[in-house]
Amino acid sequence: MDKRQTTQKLATFFETLSPQSVTQLNTVYHAQATFKDPFNEVQGLPEIERIFRHMYVALEQPHFVVTGQVVDGSQAFLTWEFRFRFKRFDTATLQAVRGASHVVFNEQGLVTMHRDYWDAAEELYEKLPVLGGVMRWLKKRANS
Repeated sequence: MDKRQTTQKLATFFETLSPQSVTQLNTVYHAQATFKDPFNEVQGLPEIERIFRHMYVALEQPHFVVTGQVVDGSQAFLTWEFRFRFKRFDTATLQAVRGASHVVFNEQGLVTMHRDYWDAAEELYEKLPVLGGVMRWLKKRANS
């Protein structure tokens, strides 16, 4: 299977992800795939599905925009923006978290490993009302 086409299929899957399509993760992930991000480290489709389902419970209008792709053999690196609105504070402002995903595909073109890289401090914590002020202060102090 052509890994560039496989990577594009994965990118399209994420850009069109919805609460309904989370149940179709098995079309792009292996049953025992691993997933890791700054908050989670899980293995298996049920756990990966739980993480994506929670995204729709915790946030308003979450969606991914894939901004780049690099494919090397059975691995790919996707850069993306994750856009959403908070449900509890500053509900009007569209937020954006920039990050990247490293994925490994098996021979059938299914993801066996998915690791997200993004800076939780800069991309998320600084946007929270009280914690954001503390994080910005710490950042300023560290750069002084």
